[in-house]
Amino acid sequence: MTTTGEAHTEVPPPRAGPWWWGRVRSAVLDVSLGVASTVECGFEGVRFARDAGIPDAAGVVFGVLAGSVLVLRRRWPIAVVLVSIAVMPAQMGFLMGIVGLYTLAASELPRRIIASLAGMWFVGALIVTFVWVRQDVARGSLTVGDWVIPFASISTALGVTAPPLLLGLYVGARRRLMESLRERADSLERELQLLAERAEERAEWARNEERTRIAREMHDVVAHRVSLMVVHSAALQAVARKDPDKAVRNAALVGDMGRQALTELREMLGVLRSGGERAADRPQEAAVPLAAVGAAAAAAADRERDGRDEGAADGPCLSDLDALIGQSAAAGMAVDLSVEGESRSYAPAIEQTAFRVVQEALTNVHKHAAGAKTYVRLAHRVSEIAMQVENEPPPELSSASSARLPSGGNGLVGMKERVVALGGVFVSGPTDAGGFRVSAVIPA
Repeated sequence: MTTTGEAHTEVPPPRAGPWWWGRVRSAVLDVSLGVASTVECGFEGVRFARDAGIPDAAGVVFGVLAGSVLVLRRRWPIAVVLVSIAVMPAQMGFLMGIVGLYTLAASELPRRIIASLAGMWFVGALIVTFVWVRQDVARGSLTVGDWVIPFASISTALGVTAPPLLLGLYVGARRRLMESLRERADSLERELQLLAERAEERAEWARNEERTRIAREMHDVVAHRVSLMVVHSAALQAVARKDPDKAVRNAALVGDMGRQALTELREMLGVLRSGGERAADRPQEAAVPLAAVGAAAAAAADRERDGRDEGAADGPCLSDLDALIGQSAAAGMAVDLSVEGESRSYAPAIEQTAFRVVQEALTNVHKHAAGAKTYVRLAHRVSEIAMQVENEPPPELSSASSARLPSGGNGLVGMKERVVALGGVFVSGPTDAGGFRVSAVIPA
């Protein structure tokens, strides 16, 4: 199979026949016609020799040489027709002329050349027939009226010119049509192969995008909840003996967060499982062509990339930021939220992405700067929404610092992928004061 990066080169089929013949059958046919034409011209050469007053052997040799030219009809059809016109006054070469005229009309030569040679053949046949009929009438072998001579001449000339010419034109046009259809079929097959390869590539790309999206969702859902649970468990260890009431509250918070994390995980797994069940309930769809599958998968990925997924409406939104910050505050983080501009509703994908950016940024603070004061800024602008999460340097000693939260380095990558997929800008990095800042701007 030819890949998309390779050029398609047409390789001519190997010839099975000798010399200029494409097939052995064609060579046998032309040689048989040449033998028949040679025999005809050889016998007619005897009469020509006697009429011209030359030896019979010379007439036979002349006829044999002239008749054998028919073997070259596929290679040089013009030469065959010209030779037949040249020997026509010697009353020989009619088979060669008829077959040559048919071959000429069926060839790929320009129409003006075919028309010119056919006209020459018609005029030659008309003149020769006219002379023959007048000679027969003069010798008394025919007794007819004067009108019969031109009528017989025209009829005979048309009879030996029109049928082979029309048949050759029809066969040539049909051959060109078949070749055109064959070329179009080959071209269509190549295009289908390219479409199948591209669809396969797009389907693989869509699968990779879907895996990345699922991994990002799982990370966003689990990482924040589990991080808060770990922070609360560390605080619970620190105050278990000193303040039992606070330990009880922290234990209740850990339980609540664990249940929330399990609920969100069940929802995501339920969506994935329901998708698999729908695919299993429709086994006949496995017969859909690969190009359609790839196009559907790519279209789904495009919808996800453009933020038009219907499932986005079921995710978190900006109105949930207060609850998110409250959870972080309950874990002992000092969080300051400020909102600029007039609050308004956005597309579900935009609100979910903005929420996830703030959520992941707070999770990173829990992991790497526990106890540091954090500032969350949200700005509603005319054509965009901007968010920034910045934390101060962490204190030297923190009750939650012993939590030892692991980090896979996927949080910032996931945030950037989300924002860039919506056409936004994402920037993150340390501040001059020793803290860390996450900024994102998403077109509205």
